[in-house]
Formats: sequence, C-alpha cells, structure tokens
Amino acid sequence: METSNLIGTLEDAGLSPYQAEAYVTLLELGASPATEIAKSSAVPDPRIYDVLRDLADKGYIETYEQGSLHARAHSPADVLADLRSRASRFEAAAEEIEERWHRPDLEEHHVNIVKRFETVLSRTKEVIRAAESQVQIGATPAEFEQLRGPLETAIDNGVNVRLCLFPTDNERPSQPSRDVLAKTCTEARIRTIPSPFLTLVDRSWTGFSPNRGSVNEYGVIVNDRAHAYVFNWYFLTCLWEVNEPIYTDRSTSPPMTFVDIRRCIRELEPRIADGVRPSVSVEGFDTDTGRAVRADGTITAVDYAGGQHTPDQPTPLSGLSGKASITLETADGDIEIGGWGAMLEDIEATKIVVNSFE
Repeated sequence: METSNLIGTLEDAGLSPYQAEAYVTLLELGASPATEIAKSSAVPDPRIYDVLRDLADKGYIETYEQGSLHARAHSPADVLADLRSRASRFEAAAEEIEERWHRPDLEEHHVNIVKRFETVLSRTKEVIRAAESQVQIGATPAEFEQLRGPLETAIDNGVNVRLCLFPTDNERPSQPSRDVLAKTCTEARIRTIPSPFLTLVDRSWTGFSPNRGSVNEYGVIVNDRAHAYVFNWYFLTCLWEVNEPIYTDRSTSPPMTFVDIRRCIRELEPRIADGVRPSVSVEGFDTDTGRAVRADGTITAVDYAGGQHTPDQPTPLSGLSGKASITLETADGDIEIGGWGAMLEDIEATKIVVNSFE
C-alpha cells in the first residue's frame, strides 16, 4: 500500500490528517525527536507537540524527554487489533445495511414492493424452511436449484409441495432427476413457456417476481391471506391444471392426503356417486373462532356451485371456483367442511386424509 493510501486509511480509522501523517512518519524514522518528525512530515512545527501527545493518548506511540520531546511507536499489536476490530464492525455494518435494504419488515407491512428478485428469493428460502402444511411454487430450473435446500427441509417436515418448472425462454426446461424431485416435492409439473416466479406458503405468504425477460425488475412480497388466495388461482389455472405431470408420490389408495378441498372433491366425487363412503380425518380451523380443530367421520355428500359430476365428464376446475364443500358425518352430527377462504362452513380444512373407503 502506498504511503498516501495508508495515511488515508488511518484517517478512516479515526485519526486526524496530522495524526495519521505523524504516525506513518514515525514508523519510518523509528524513535525520533519531535522536531525531526515535523521536518519529515507535513505537520507544522507549532502543532507537532499536540499531535504527538494525542497519538500517545490513543495508544499509538509513547513520548519521552531526552533533552527535548522524543517519540517512538508502540508495538503495532494493539493498533492492528483495533484496526481489525474496526474492519469487522464495518463489514458487519455493511451486511446489516444490505440486509435491511433487501428485506422489508413483514411484521409491519402486509404488502411490499422490492427492487430486486434476490430479495424475494432470499425471503422465500426462509419462509419455505418454516412452512407447516403447504408450498406451491413456480420457478425456472436455476431458481429451483437455489431453493432445493429449503424444499428438502419442507419435505422432511411433512409439508405438501407442488412444483411447476418452466423455462427462461421458449424451450422446454431441463427436468430434474426423479431422485431430486422425490427429495424436494410431493408433485411436479412442467410448463413449456416462461412465467413469473411464484411461491405460496401456508395459504398466507406469497413471493412474486416477473420473468427475467420483463423490462422492469421488481418483486412483490405479500403476507396476507386474501392476496394469497388470488395468487393461488393463478397457480392452479396457469401453472398447474393445464401442464404435464412429471412426478408424484401421492397414493391412489388409502391413506390419501389432500391439502386442497377442490381436488379432494374432484377425485372422490365419482366414488361417492357409486355409493362408496370415504372415512376421513380433517385438520383445519373453526371458521367462527379461528382455533385449530380436528374432525373424524365419513363423507356423505359434496356440494359446489358448478355443474355436478357425470360419469363421462368429470367436474372441471372452473365448476369448483365458487363455493365448494363436503358434508362430514361424525359421532356428534354432520359438519360442513370448506376449503381455503371458507366462511359459511363449520371448518376451513387445511388437510384431509382418506383413511379408508367403506
């Protein structure tokens, strides 16, 4: 490092320009009288004595009398420790500034617009790791690779993960191996055209960013059930329903798990129409109190606003876009079970497990 750069760095570390100049000069001269230090540096003669005493107070040097005022530099160990400590604090401060710039406080704001996709991706990793029941994600293979670790954590925690992969251009995206998919998702589908990045977690948290070809780079971070519900329908209609399945570990015989009541209705309605009665366990929330509840019983009926099921024409997703519910016969009487956003039903189901068919 050149002398001028060293002096500038010492100024950044808290020394005045004269103090930095005098200290570097003393390092080069060794023990010297004050007049010699002033002569060899840019410190004016009248100021040199005050400058040296200030350096001594800071622990950089020591002064002594030998006919006149002399000075010598202390062992640099303490100075080096102080400089390295300052460097660590500067580094920590830089990281904290970057973190606060990237990530808004979601406890104070429900909807945030951020400047960079990396902010959305970073927050997505944290939220997926903390997921409790459900993750829906649409991403490019490169984005998926960055989220593999958090997705593996979610799968290990028993979370249902639905993954849609799409390309950054109009070519079919590369497909992960079956072993990779088994560790990172419950089901996967593939889309052949680019799409925005989207993640939905536990029916309340959403991360969204336009595809990389967009003119403006930005992201949306939402911690709100109403917004998440709207994004959920985008996921179902654009990223899930119309795209090709490439992996599933879901069973077609009990026990069968559903985290979406509309899918539950679509798959079970033909069996119910044939007289089969699914025995199920339902986990969710009481729509009056909001407290977590569980109910066990037999599904006796399904109800939804669209046209009813016929043997040759299964109910389309659009037929289930309105009210959709199931009637559960329990030991305490019938209970009406709704799905995401249920208000009129007794329970909003977050998980339905078919234990057997009777």
